[in-house]
Amino acid sequence: MDEHGEHTARVWVADELRFLLPPRHRHGEAMVPVDGVSSAGHLIESLGVPRTEIGELRVAGQPAEFSTRPRAGDLIEVFPVRRPQPVPEYRFILDVHLGALARQMRLLGLDTAYSNDAEDPEIVAQANREGRVVLTQDRGILRRRALRAGAYVRGSSAADQLADVLDRFDPPLAPWTRCLTCNGSLVKVDKQDVSHLLEPGTLRAYTEFSRCAACGQVYWRGAHADRLQELVAQATRRQG
Repeated sequence: MDEHGEHTARVWVADELRFLLPPRHRHGEAMVPVDGVSSAGHLIESLGVPRTEIGELRVAGQPAEFSTRPRAGDLIEVFPVRRPQPVPEYRFILDVHLGALARQMRLLGLDTAYSNDAEDPEIVAQANREGRVVLTQDRGILRRRALRAGAYVRGSSAADQLADVLDRFDPPLAPWTRCLTCNGSLVKVDKQDVSHLLEPGTLRAYTEFSRCAACGQVYWRGAHADRLQELVAQATRRQG
């Protein structure tokens, strides 16, 4: 900033979003150059805050759009998306780094697309084509102009990430209805219909089975059922 502020604007970011800023800007206001051409959205994203995380924007004390062009001396105020955030459909797609989260979301019955080798442009294209919200910790994806709906997922563990997704979107849950492998719908099947696919020990120990209508994977409440049931219980309690 020059000492008279003739070519800069001030940016104030709400506490909830400051973790996205560079460390030097996480306290107080940041100064950004203005040229009469750059939009408020561009200036804010240049500081590290994707548009998907912004719920309200003010410039010089007035409600503003991302396309608003700030002037020198203006104060730009940035507020987070209100939670829960409504979306047209509770359909999601996750980037390649969120595989564990994808499985947990599918366990809860959330329509969750995921591929461990999808490129960013593919993810955005599929999201737009299928009406999905992109969930990621890659701000580069969220800054893509073609993206219609996305969200930055907070948390380093899958459990924390799931809690953040549930808090942000409050999606309706339908546990045990989706395939953890491919996201297909599960249907109950008779034991005799899948007996040829199971080990003798499994056939002796269990009586209730489901099968994915898409990929054919067979499911039953096995050795990990208690752990998974606790995850489901925590999620449903969180949802009310």
